[in-house]
Amino acid sequence: MGELTIAPVKRLIEKAGAKHVSKDAAKKLAEILEERAKEIIKCAADLANYAGRRTVMKKDIRLARKKLLNSTN
Repeated sequence: MGELTIAPVKRLIEKAGAKHVSKDAAKKLAEILEERAKEIIKCAADLANYAGRRTVMKKDIRLARKKLLNSTN
C-alpha cells in the first residue's frame, strides 16, 4: 500500500459526484494519484536544485505541474 489511504480518495470520488465507490476503484485512483504526485515532486526537487535551493517551495510544485502538463500534450 502506498502513502495515500483509501477513505480520503473515496471521499474525493464521492465529492466529484459518484453515488457509490468500490474499494478497488478508490485503490486504483490512489495508485494513479501517488504516481503522478511522485512525478511532480521529482520535477519540483530538480527545479529547486537548479535554483540553488535544497527546499522545495510552492512555486516549484506549481511550475513542475505546469511543465509536466505541457509535456503530455
